[in-house]
Amino acid sequence: MFRLLALEERGVLTPEHVRLAAFSAGRSVRTVQRWLQTAREEGRTVRKPRPRFTVTGEVHARLALWCGNAAAVHRELLAQARVSADDSVDGAAGGEPASSARSGGGVGVPSLATFQRAVRRDLNAGQRAALKGGERARRAHDVYLARPPQWRNACWEGDHKHLPVEVELDGELVRPWVTWFIDCARNAITGAAVTPHQPSRDAVLAALRIALSRDEPGGPYGPIGGLPELVRVDRGKEFLCATVTRALGALAVPVQDLPARRPELKGTVENLNHCVTAMFLVAQPGYLHAPTATTRPPSRRSDPADVLSFTEFTARLLGWVRWWNTDHRPQPLGGRTPLEAWQDDPTPIEDVPPDLLRSFTLEDAGGDKVLSTKGVYWRGRYYVGPWMHGMDGTRVRVRFIPHHDHEIEVFDAVTGTHLGPAHLADAATAAQRAALRRAKDAQRRTMVRALASADRQRRQLGRYGAVTEPMRPEPLAALTAAEAEEQLATAAGSALAKRALPDLIPPREAPASWARPIRRPRPAAPGTDADPPAPDAAHTPGSGGGAVNGTDEEEAEEGGSP
Repeated sequence: MFRLLALEERGVLTPEHVRLAAFSAGRSVRTVQRWLQTAREEGRTVRKPRPRFTVTGEVHARLALWCGNAAAVHRELLAQARVSADDSVDGAAGGEPASSARSGGGVGVPSLATFQRAVRRDLNAGQRAALKGGERARRAHDVYLARPPQWRNACWEGDHKHLPVEVELDGELVRPWVTWFIDCARNAITGAAVTPHQPSRDAVLAALRIALSRDEPGGPYGPIGGLPELVRVDRGKEFLCATVTRALGALAVPVQDLPARRPELKGTVENLNHCVTAMFLVAQPGYLHAPTATTRPPSRRSDPADVLSFTEFTARLLGWVRWWNTDHRPQPLGGRTPLEAWQDDPTPIEDVPPDLLRSFTLEDAGGDKVLSTKGVYWRGRYYVGPWMHGMDGTRVRVRFIPHHDHEIEVFDAVTGTHLGPAHLADAATAAQRAALRRAKDAQRRTMVRALASADRQRRQLGRYGAVTEPMRPEPLAALTAAEAEEQLATAAGSALAKRALPDLIPPREAPASWARPIRRPRPAAPGTDADPPAPDAAHTPGSGGGAVNGTDEEEAEEGGSP
């Protein structure tokens, strides 16, 4: 219509224009002419809106109060309209104007069917779901963006999962937790740790250490792992603690903390949490949400014999992790397993050295310690290890796994070299005591052998041969000339071998077309037998053949053979 009105204002509108517009709109010419007449008189080009009931903010609040019950809200509005009508009748008797009986607080009350149509028309599916189920139900109708395709180790996502299954531990029933990391690009589980209680930073460090390491090609994770470029987690205090942040920060890996209660921002690990329940836990003994044949709520198990032990359950869960990486074929991977997709990715993998991995995935105790004959003193207790013999006075640093005070890892304070683990001195097991004694005996035997060898050499060097005449005795350990030359030759060869370059490539033979240098014989010293010069060298132009002949003549004159 705006085009026809513009043509009419310019005075160029023709019946042909009206017929063309009517044909395009599927209407008659008279209808288009009537539309033009309405636009001239009323100034509108759209259909005149009909008065209808709309859901206002007050009605929306009432629907939220009644959790989406439209019939209850409609009854409330009718009751309010009746009260208003009665008040209007009383006011009209006193000389005041009467208001419409169909209005309640300025809002007309239609029939129930009209009210329900208005609710469906003015509120979308997400808003109607939120009236009954709140924000969680509304999010089910949201539209989410998909992250762009990435490469392996571009981003990991980590999360905790409280598993809906009961297992036996020390005669009691517990619900385990799993902490794991997954690669977003290839859907490969890089590391996991299981705890029988609420996980803390030690579970995160354990799962992270397994995820970064690739030393177990036959384990449940295979060659999957390495150093990621980004780790995405929610605002869990275990993931954002100073220990985990410092461990990843030392490896220059940023941690992206997502807003709380936003699972769609880390959809890969949330999908893994859903899959472990639907594909593994539902078939395990002790599953809590299994359907029952009665309407009574399921009773809590009291006999631990009906469920799996914690050790057996952990073995089954790690077996499922292996199946996920090696046999499962997710639809986004195009029929490939996560391991196949990982191996087909040509992106280089950056591995973490074992020493750095052991150092950065442990919490630092802070400050240097001095190793004494009692061991390392930390938190009011002494820790000892078999490797500590003979290292009294060494300055060391202590690193430990949080909440695991029974054992620590000790590092050299100067070089940062990992020296070894240490356990509590007053709580050592029989095997640890035996290892301590064996290490001590091994050092003693090494010293005894070294002292015995030195004593033999000392006695051998101090022995002399017997003499029968007044003369100086000769040492029995004296070397002959041949033995001395052989030892010198061996030492020279070994020194040259140490200086040799193992990657030296010998030069290739020069092509036959190249000009080769001419080797000229040197004049022989007087009184020595010199080899005669080569014929070609003696007669080569410019080679000094005359000088050679002159030398021979001089030697003949001085007394050589004629």
